[in-house]
Amino acid sequence: MTTLTSFTFVRHIDGLRYTFERDGQRNGRPAYRRTDGNVWCVWSPADGWHCEIADGLVTAHPLNSHTDEPDPPATVWRSFKNDPSLRHTEHAVLRVRKPHLYGTSGTLYRLTDHGWHASETDT
Repeated sequence: MTTLTSFTFVRHIDGLRYTFERDGQRNGRPAYRRTDGNVWCVWSPADGWHCEIADGLVTAHPLNSHTDEPDPPATVWRSFKNDPSLRHTEHAVLRVRKPHLYGTSGTLYRLTDHGWHASETDT
C-alpha cells in the first residue's frame, strides 16, 4: 500500500485550494500539515480522520466515510471554520462523547435507542 505524500482540498464555493503535505506520523498513521499554516490532517482512535488546529480543536471531518481508512478519504469534508461558535474567543466548542442524564423542570430524561425519554420513576 502506498501512502499519500500530499493532497489538496478544494473549497467548492470559490475554488480555494488547501494543500497538505506529509509531515511525520500520529497514532501510527501518516500526519499531514497544511502548507500555508498550522492546520493538520490526522487520524485518531476517537475521531478517525479529521483536521485540527494547533491547540487540537477539530475543524473538519469527512462525510460518509469509514473512520478507519489508512489515508485521509477522498470524499466531501465538512469544515466547522464558519461555525458561529468558533468566531469568538469567549466560546468553546464541546462535543459530548458520553451523554449524561439531565433534568428539565424537575423531570429527568434518559437516552435510549429511540431518543430522549422521561424517566418513569420521576414523572
